[in-house]
Amino acid sequence: QVQLVESGGGLVQAGGSLRLSCAVSGFPGFTLDFYAIGWFRQAPGKEREAVSCIRGSDGSTYYVDSVKGRFTISRDNAKNTLHLQMISLKPEDTGVYYCAAQLLTSDYWLPPVANEYDYWGQGTPVTVSS
Repeated sequence: QVQLVESGGGLVQAGGSLRLSCAVSGFPGFTLDFYAIGWFRQAPGKEREAVSCIRGSDGSTYYVDSVKGRFTISRDNAKNTLHLQMISLKPEDTGVYYCAAQLLTSDYWLPPVANEYDYWGQGTPVTVSS
């Protein structure tokens, strides 16, 4: 089993910044090298969408168009921790942010597809006021 715990959400004014963290743990010897981690968000009344994803083995990244240039995903494989740095936040960034892990057994990877992810955290809420 793999456990993910998000932190860092909160209330911020438009134009502000937040840094989300995701601590990942698992069986002895667990390493992010074989996983992809995604940040997803779900706004009230909307479907869950992929915000940003990163492949643990080589750091390849994905960003949804609406956050490009504002959000940065990073990983620390030694600490099994990921971060999502968010700047220039907008009210439409409001939602519950989840991190999720996907075991990769090959180079095949569909970053933004939620059904491909095997493990999910409980989420951390982000509210951006106008």
